[in-house]
Amino acid sequence: MHRKVIYIVFNLILIPGALSKVSAQEFPHVNKRLNIESKNDTLTKNLIPNTTLDTVKPVKNDSVKPKQGQKLEAPMFRTAKDYEKLDQKNKKVTLYNQAVFKYQDYELTAGIIIYDYEKEEVYAGRIKDSLGNLTQHPVFKQGTQIVEPDSIRFNTKTKKAIVWNTRTKYQDFNVKAAKTKKVNDSVYFMKDVIFTTAEDIENPEYYFRTSNAKFVPNKKIVTGVTNLVIEDVPTPIGLPFAFFPLSQGSVSGFIIPSFGDTNLRGYYLQNGGYYFAFNDMVDLTLLGDVYQNGSNAFNAQSQYRKRYKYSGNLNLRYETLIDGERGFDNYQKAKIYNIQWSHSQDAKANPTSRFSASVNLGSSNYFRNSLNTQNIGSNMNNTLSSSISYSKTIQSVPQVNYTISANHQQNTNTQQITMSLPNVQASVDRVFPFAPKNGSKKGFIQNINLQYNLRGENRIQTTDSLFFKPEMFNEMNAGIQHSIPLATNFKVLKYLSVTMTGNYNETWVLNTFDKFYSNETGQVETVRNNGFDSYRTYNFSTNVGTTIYGTFNFNKNSKIQAIRHVMRPAVSYSYTPSFDQYYDTYAIDALGTTMQEYSRFQGTLFGEPNKTMSNMVGLSLGNNFEAKVRDDESTTGEPKKVMLLNSLNFNTSYNFTADSLKLAPIGMSANTNLLKDKLRLNFGASLDPLALDNSGRRIDKFNIANGGSLLRLTSANITVNYSLASTDPLFGGSPKREDEVDQNVQNGGRGDDLFGQSVDLADRQKSMFDDKKREKPKTSFYNTDIPWDLTLAWSLTYNNASRNSEISNNSLMVSGNVTLAPGWLAGFSTGYDFKNKGVTYTQLRFERDLKSWRMDFSWIPNGYYKQWNFFIGIKSSILQDIKYEKRNAAERRFRNR
Repeated sequence: MHRKVIYIVFNLILIPGALSKVSAQEFPHVNKRLNIESKNDTLTKNLIPNTTLDTVKPVKNDSVKPKQGQKLEAPMFRTAKDYEKLDQKNKKVTLYNQAVFKYQDYELTAGIIIYDYEKEEVYAGRIKDSLGNLTQHPVFKQGTQIVEPDSIRFNTKTKKAIVWNTRTKYQDFNVKAAKTKKVNDSVYFMKDVIFTTAEDIENPEYYFRTSNAKFVPNKKIVTGVTNLVIEDVPTPIGLPFAFFPLSQGSVSGFIIPSFGDTNLRGYYLQNGGYYFAFNDMVDLTLLGDVYQNGSNAFNAQSQYRKRYKYSGNLNLRYETLIDGERGFDNYQKAKIYNIQWSHSQDAKANPTSRFSASVNLGSSNYFRNSLNTQNIGSNMNNTLSSSISYSKTIQSVPQVNYTISANHQQNTNTQQITMSLPNVQASVDRVFPFAPKNGSKKGFIQNINLQYNLRGENRIQTTDSLFFKPEMFNEMNAGIQHSIPLATNFKVLKYLSVTMTGNYNETWVLNTFDKFYSNETGQVETVRNNGFDSYRTYNFSTNVGTTIYGTFNFNKNSKIQAIRHVMRPAVSYSYTPSFDQYYDTYAIDALGTTMQEYSRFQGTLFGEPNKTMSNMVGLSLGNNFEAKVRDDESTTGEPKKVMLLNSLNFNTSYNFTADSLKLAPIGMSANTNLLKDKLRLNFGASLDPLALDNSGRRIDKFNIANGGSLLRLTSANITVNYSLASTDPLFGGSPKREDEVDQNVQNGGRGDDLFGQSVDLADRQKSMFDDKKREKPKTSFYNTDIPWDLTLAWSLTYNNASRNSEISNNSLMVSGNVTLAPGWLAGFSTGYDFKNKGVTYTQLRFERDLKSWRMDFSWIPNGYYKQWNFFIGIKSSILQDIKYEKRNAAERRFRNR
């Protein structure tokens, strides 16, 4: 029963006064009380009084004003479809057929509502339709809470009530009781009660049955002997008593762990702990794992949100892995950890400053060896990265922007870690000193502009084993780089756009390196010198480009009416002088006769200045092609545009000051979308006009003059991504919505299913196919009612740099999901490596929607991650501990890579 039925009782005291205005008479005061202990429900027998036509008055919707001396806190509203009857002889007021009574924040509707102002009793119940069926159950609403009984009887003076066959929903619980007795504001007793999270309370697929229950609104439900019933069949699962905590908000409480066993580490308890609901803005979940052989794990998760300000989540995990038995040769112990933090600021919070964080760092082998992670996409990712930044805009003239950040890059294969903190970047907005005060800028002089940029960084390079240890700071490099670009742009010959840029850089560093030959060690030694040093460089570049359009028209009756070709040729020139004043020499042998050149800035934060003068011309050509195609479905007769080739780019360069090999290879790249943007094609190649000698080295001789072709293909790569779904317009559906970023992406994995779908072992209520919900396809030339999707990715890489002519990579990945039948979902992810001739990572997924329950099974049949997982449990988070799960996890020993 709803926890606020008391308010019906309280407010219906006011009905007599409200109705006195309608009858234009005063009701006599009677001092009688309702016998609340009455056991017989006479409501449905005597609910419809005998009436005659002369006693029936037309229904009017009105707001009734209280008479003198009454105190109403809000307007009162009542109405009925058929009639409103005042019976002064029996001291009753009757509202019949779709009766409605509203006051303050609640509403009472029923087939019939009767108020006995002599006994101060209110009745609400059902009425019979033309077929004799009882309809229009009483419904009481207040906020989001709803109570739907068969009938209600209560006393407005004592505020006690009896409700028959009440139906109510509290959070995820649907509750139905044959009889409910309200004792006071905070205690209700119920008889013959069922509890369920099923949506249909009349025909639930499962429920908990008890003969007696005590209900304390907003706090708890306490029952006697409770039995689990599935499909109306009692099960042997029962409890001598049951306790269900209730709350409008989040409630702190224990989390029951899952139980299982492994061959390698024995029995385990996993994901058990405690949930802290501090308030509506922040929570904390503490979880732990314990294994029989001594392995253990600790996990802390927290989510926080402040409306219109910020939101984020934090996830910390620490694991101790033990393999083998203590005292034996195969014994091994290791510790791994992972830290994830995501923070985003609402755009409305502050228009001039912003703070954001995306952190994912930890042990390089964490995702490969974790005891509690089913995230294959993260396992196959080779990099971890993090970024924390604060940016600020100073609204001045010119405008100033600065950013303070910390960054982290980690290669999980080499275990190399690069951290830079703090990083400072600042810039002063462009200034046009010669621009007119009014009007647009024209010409070479007026478009001259300059800017100031500053970049400061403190970089640490270390390894996984030294991370967070004092040794990681020994090789720290710091420096600041100032940059002042001076640029202008103008038109030449009306169609040529010219851009000219000169750049001045000044670099400050806090350490340099000296090299010398040591007679003691008999080799070249490098000494680090801590102290301030600096160098200055400058360069110049210019670019001339234009855009050429060409349209090829076809017959108006043809399917393709026109093809448009856009070319963007450009010629660039750049000059960088030699800064050999920053170079010295050192001996590489004991005699000191052989010297080698070096710069003391080599190995510093921003590297050494350029020693070789560069005088280079670059050539580039960009192309795209689109067509106008007749649209037979258009009502206006206008053709539609179709992109044939998004881009086709060529580029090369020639260095006049190079000693040899002045001409660089020609780079080519192209990409396009085909089949209504379902197929994405990317292509790249390198074409070298120079020849190779017998040892496979480039020489200053054209390949065609050496008996070869005009251009020599040195490398090429192609990637093809193809996705189809039943929701595509091609198959009569609507476009698929964008997938939300999930844990797989946050961990650094892929957003698609090509590397499988992740499984959150700590929250099995979430469906594996939550992001695959689709609308049913509409009728088209191909019609199906079976939702499905398919994704393919093919990658090919060719190398021929030294006449080796080999395919270095050739692999195909494919994934798909399909609804086999209503409630049955299946999916797969697999691939094949044509280079190594083997099947790549494969995952099979099955899920069954059992309405209030869900069941899923995932299976990795081969490879290093070979395993299977089975789960069946209630979807609702309130009863998430009622479940059965079994896993045969991969028996992986700890490994360093």
